[in-house]
Amino acid sequence: MTVRPALLRPDNFASPARTPWGGTRILDYKRDLALPERPAIVGEAWEISVEPSLPSRLAATGELLAEVVARDPVAWLGAGAARRFDGQTPMLVKLLDARAPLSVQVHPRDDDPGLAPGESGKLECWVVLEADPGARIWLGLADGVGRPELERALAAEDDLSRLLAWTEVGPGDVFVLPAGVPHAIGAGVTLIEPQLVRPRCRGLTYRFWDWNRRYDAAGRESPAGTPRALQIERALAVTDYAFPRGAAGVAALRRIPRTLEQAPGIARRRLVDGPWLIVDEWRGTGTLALPSHDSLVGLLAVGGRTTITGETGSIDLPCGQSAVVPTVAGRLVVAGRDTHVVATSLPR
Repeated sequence: MTVRPALLRPDNFASPARTPWGGTRILDYKRDLALPERPAIVGEAWEISVEPSLPSRLAATGELLAEVVARDPVAWLGAGAARRFDGQTPMLVKLLDARAPLSVQVHPRDDDPGLAPGESGKLECWVVLEADPGARIWLGLADGVGRPELERALAAEDDLSRLLAWTEVGPGDVFVLPAGVPHAIGAGVTLIEPQLVRPRCRGLTYRFWDWNRRYDAAGRESPAGTPRALQIERALAVTDYAFPRGAAGVAALRRIPRTLEQAPGIARRRLVDGPWLIVDEWRGTGTLALPSHDSLVGLLAVGGRTTITGETGSIDLPCGQSAVVPTVAGRLVVAGRDTHVVATSLPR
C-alpha cells in the first residue's frame, strides 16, 4: 500500500489541569479548524507525537501515528533511521503558549542511571512565534551559581529565577536546550518546541521550583490549593554544572537562522542544523521545490495556507494544522499564500 503524507488531528491538547499556565493563542492559530471542542485555555498542543503520554492520531482515520509508522517504518523513516531508532520516530513537536511562567525545570540525559525502563531524557528546541514586550526566558545558571546556591534557595523557597541567566525574546528567536540545562519559559511567550524523546518512552521533566504557586483540583491558581509536585533531588542530580553560565551560556544555546533558498516564491530558512534535529521554516507566497529528504518530516503550519505535494500524494495545510510526510514521498513541492510552516526532521 502506498504510504502518503497524512494530516494529524488538530486537537491533541494537554489538559488545562496539567498546563494551568496556558493561554489562548494556540486556539487563535486553530480558529479556522473544525475542533470537537474548544477549551478555555490550552498550554500545550502535542502536534506530532508518538510519546505514550499524549500520542497523535491521523485526522482521516483516528489511527495512532505510532501504529501507522510501525506498519512500514522504512517507508516512513528511511532505512537508516528505522534501524537507529528500532522502527519508530523519536520526534516530538509541541506548540506551547505561556500566559504565566512555566516552572523552573531540567531534563535528564538518555544515559542517566536514574531512569527507569520506559523513561527517556529529552533534548528540546524553542522557536519563538510570539512574545509580549519584555517577555523573557531563563536558560542555564547565572554567573557564580552552583549546586550549593541552588540548594540554599530551594530550602528557603526563595525566587529561584534570580539564580538563572535570562534573556528577553521576540518572534524568530531560536534556542537549543540539551539535557542538564535548567530553564523556564516566561509569561507572554508562544513557541514551537521540537524535541527528541526515545521511542516508546516518556520524556522526563524534573521541576526545581514553581514560583510558590498553589492550584485547586481543576488546575486554577488558588491560595487554598496545593503546590505542583517538585522533583528537587533529581533536578539537582541531573543538572550539568559544567555548562557555561550567564551570558556565555545563553549565547551557546542561541541559534542564528540562515537562508537556504530565497525568492522568487517561498523562502526556506534553516533554524536548527543538527546534530540532533533539523528544523526549517518555510515562509512566503509562491512555490518552493525541495530535494528528497532522508527521514520523516513533521510539519506545523502557523500561518497562511499551504499545499505540499510529494511523489506519493499531497496535503493541504491551513494555519494550525500539523502533518507528517514519509521518506518515500521523495522530492516535495511547496505552494502557498502567506505560508508559514515549521518543518522538523532528523539528520542522516
